Amino acid sequence: MKSTSFIQVDLRADGILVLTINREAQYNALSIATMQQLEQLLTQAKSQVGLRGILLTGAGEKAFVAGADINEFKMLAPSESRAFAERGQRILQLLEQMPVPVVAAINGFALGGGCELALACHIRIASENAQLGLPEVKLGIIPGYGGTQRLTQLVGKGRALELMLTGNPIKAEEALRIGLVNRVVPAEQLLPTCFDLLGSMLERAPLALTKVLQAAAAAQVGGSAGYEAEAAAFEDCCQSEDFREGVQAFVEKRKPSFKGQ
Repeated sequence: MKSTSFIQVDLRADGILVLTINREAQYNALSIATMQQLEQLLTQAKSQVGLRGILLTGAGEKAFVAGADINEFKMLAPSESRAFAERGQRILQLLEQMPVPVVAAINGFALGGGCELALACHIRIASENAQLGLPEVKLGIIPGYGGTQRLTQLVGKGRALELMLTGNPIKAEEALRIGLVNRVVPAEQLLPTCFDLLGSMLERAPLALTKVLQAAAAAQVGGSAGYEAEAAAFEDCCQSEDFREGVQAFVEKRKPSFKGQ
């Protein structure tokens, strides 16, 4: 995979794909072109041999992604607005449905579309200087890339509505308190922490990781769908070579050697 004009790509030897939104002068704002490039890269990544995890971050020290590109908003015709939102939703759903763990390294402002991007990642780690929020109501619009749905599911209706109805951002520690992020660390420890976290996941059975992600995603459907997905995923895992290896390694008191089969 090659870097694009707005996204830097680094596929590490350990199978972690690092995607860096690279528009530092614009606080890594999500332009239409940036979103298109993200969609292309994620589509390629789904079939990337040896891919084990994804780390998503922003260039520089000030912003993860400070939002969508407001200059493009000004040019958006009302007749184009629904398609604009649906396109963004489709791309972030692609990110959310990746079969490997996706970690957001939030290294500064994560506002509007940037916060929605972080919400679509499976896990969020924030630096102490990070700020997160959905300020769209201050522009007379609402979050359109799935933010109203994911934030509500993540932190609960009351807290989500407070954030979205005021549009006010919150600091990293408050985001941690309400469950919006998983951890808060000093800025210099952000990437090492994310790589360590992904590294611990890479030691586990790849097939089991994928099945956990699928079963957890099914919980959003409601009703019995999540339980049915869990049971089916459990059955698949029990039929895998990794399961047999994991049990044998436990009995023999050694580290398992998983193959993702």
